[in-house]
Amino acid sequence: MSAAVTGRTDAAPRTPLHYLDAVAALRLFRSGNLSPVELLQSVMDRTEAANPAVNALTETMFDDAMLLAREAEAEYGRGGDTSDRPLLGLPVVTKEKHGLAGRSFTQGLLSHTGRTATADHPVVERIRAAGGIVHARSTSPEFSCATVTHSPMWGVTRNPWNPERSPGGSSGGAGAALAAGLAPLATASDIAGSTRLPAAFTGTVGYKAPYGRIPGLAPLSADWYRGDGPMARTVADTALLANVMSGRHPGDHASYGGPGTLPLDYPDAGNVAGLRVALCLRLGTYPLDDAVEANTRAVAAALQAAGAVVEEVVLPWTTAGIRDTIFTHFGHILGPAMEAATAGDQESLAAYTRRFMADARAAAQRSSLVEGLEAEAKMQAELAAAMDGFDILLCPTSGAGSLAADADYLDGISVAGTRLQHYWEAHLTAPFNITNRCPVLAVPSGFGADGVPTGVQLVGHPFEEESVFRAGAAVEVLRPWAGRYPQL
Repeated sequence: MSAAVTGRTDAAPRTPLHYLDAVAALRLFRSGNLSPVELLQSVMDRTEAANPAVNALTETMFDDAMLLAREAEAEYGRGGDTSDRPLLGLPVVTKEKHGLAGRSFTQGLLSHTGRTATADHPVVERIRAAGGIVHARSTSPEFSCATVTHSPMWGVTRNPWNPERSPGGSSGGAGAALAAGLAPLATASDIAGSTRLPAAFTGTVGYKAPYGRIPGLAPLSADWYRGDGPMARTVADTALLANVMSGRHPGDHASYGGPGTLPLDYPDAGNVAGLRVALCLRLGTYPLDDAVEANTRAVAAALQAAGAVVEEVVLPWTTAGIRDTIFTHFGHILGPAMEAATAGDQESLAAYTRRFMADARAAAQRSSLVEGLEAEAKMQAELAAAMDGFDILLCPTSGAGSLAADADYLDGISVAGTRLQHYWEAHLTAPFNITNRCPVLAVPSGFGADGVPTGVQLVGHPFEEESVFRAGAAVEVLRPWAGRYPQL
């Protein structure tokens, strides 16, 4: 295999083929220096070797995938225009909740064993139409309702950087698969941080698009907190998949716009002169582990040294207030949907699922939906005021540096010596589902004491997607994470 394919040069160590980024792979496919079959075979070999240690996948579909890889190889061999299939030949892991027609559709529930999807989820439909090859599917907690990834159905998914720690949740299988080299691209979902938390804990990139930009599956696609999105190991790869997933879909009335047009390359990414960054470390009262704070400040300092104007701002939020706001929302929408779907089967559920439904039910009894909307509107106005005059807001993704792989955190969680009543109070993600028209890109910021990565969120003004990708590309250049791989 050529040096160009593996990323090897005389002066640099070899980059394993299973860690090749998607944009580079496409370039090599088009030049004839790499075949989709070669890439898929490498990913398959890596999966068989590494997945037993992390348990990131619910199933593999290697035989079907190889047939598609051979078709893609032939298409590149003919030398035609493949611009209408921007993912042609690329392996993609999809979250199990993103249904594939005829395949399992259980959301991790033992009581749903044997259920199958009748049609492809909108994002899966678009990935396949773009030439992407769905070769495996990733784990999540039940109903994607926890910040860790384990379930009675699929067992414990572990962080490739430290198997005693969690890759986060709920898209933990996606994050673990990317970090372990099981795919260059993955689908995720996010209703309170389920894309961004795994990105932080696995040293990968996750994107929460503005609500409606990426279509979802009715009827819960009408929930204005939720969103499906891409994860990858680079900013460019995340933009590539976001572009494919974006745009109006007839099955989702809230979806809007055409296909994404995010640039994949920013030639001047290291120069951020004039960029105005609002640094908000705690979003009010969130406690931070020392490494989280230090790494966030290091990202801000790198941007400032490259020409950005960085100023610290404060927000009048509390973790308890945000907890109450999101659970009021869940109590009137997601919670009742979960209870209806599990009526008569709740004894088989994981403890965190039963706790989530109970918390949501109690919150709905305390506050009406209108009261919840009032709280959301107040937070939206406060964020807009804090970001006035700035291009982006920069903050940590999680105050907790890592989570135990098999824990439930039913009795709360401690962060930096502060005991928090609810595990969601350890993470700085939910405020941006409350303000869900804001794009948020989660990128790596460094490592914590236990070897688990940490991350930051880059928050844009409503619908201003390119701003967060431009800032993310800058962070990637100024504090690069490429070439760091977990030793499984």
